[in-house]
Amino acid sequence: MNFLPKKIDDYAVEHSQQEPELLQALGKETWQKVLAPRMLSGHFQGRVLSMISKLVRPKNILEIGTYTGYSALCLAEGMQPDGMLHTIDCNEELYDLQRKYFDLSGYGTQIKQHLGAALEIIPTLDTDFDLVFVDADKNNYPNYLKLLLPTLKSGAVLLSDNVLWSGKIVEPLVEGDLDTVALLEYNKLLNTDPRLETVLLPIRDGLTITRVK
Repeated sequence: MNFLPKKIDDYAVEHSQQEPELLQALGKETWQKVLAPRMLSGHFQGRVLSMISKLVRPKNILEIGTYTGYSALCLAEGMQPDGMLHTIDCNEELYDLQRKYFDLSGYGTQIKQHLGAALEIIPTLDTDFDLVFVDADKNNYPNYLKLLLPTLKSGAVLLSDNVLWSGKIVEPLVEGDLDTVALLEYNKLLNTDPRLETVLLPIRDGLTITRVK
């Protein structure tokens, strides 16, 4: 969902870095072959992720929610030459598509795919992550934060996608809407925990940048 008028949004996209050809191909294949292609980060948000990663220059990246691998490749653009990106997803049907583009990108040996539940996999990763991107099941966002926060060192950056949830976070709550309830809790935690500095950007469906103090 876009919160800006279309003409302004188009102008912003037109005056941002162009999407690499490999990511164009991945985006096209995602829209042609995969269910729910709107889950793709896409050109503009992908360039935002790339820019943040290049500014952070992370050695180790954790991504929760791989989908078809688009955002992972954007984040990998800023990774240090000896860095590693761990990406977790529970959809085994997308594993080969992800690997295809990871290997074509030149980052193939630096991207490790994990298949399964993130809450179970994260504790097994004995790594200090400099950059984390959360873009998975919304009802578990607070659980991911509670699991990750004690492990993140000062200066680590946490990125969170879909935090505006198509505007539902400011609308009357619908009974049984557990995703929105979880996001409301998550957004509050990010903004009130004294260990964190947070800014919520109205980019696409909402992207939060959080820094560990």
